[in-house]
Amino acid sequence: MKTRLHLHISGIVQGVFFRDSTREVAQARGLTGYVTNLPDGRVEVVAEGEKKDIDSLVQWCHAGPPRAVVKSVEIHIESYKGEFMIFEVRR
Repeated sequence: MKTRLHLHISGIVQGVFFRDSTREVAQARGLTGYVTNLPDGRVEVVAEGEKKDIDSLVQWCHAGPPRAVVKSVEIHIESYKGEFMIFEVRR
């Protein structure tokens, strides 16, 4: 079953390769969407794909890459739209 996920991740998540690592993890799971830094210091992730792969990405986002310190992950499940072709880092 395909689904869409919208995350806001807070903590020490900018300047620690969170976006690039998220892209690698998402692409390895066959997900599409994007990851971007927000002006308030959080990271935003929008991902679409199979539920099991989305769940795996959420689990990874709770820890992030080695230099990250994740304090919270806000999770919003949305209806699948199929709007993305790839998973990318947005600047």
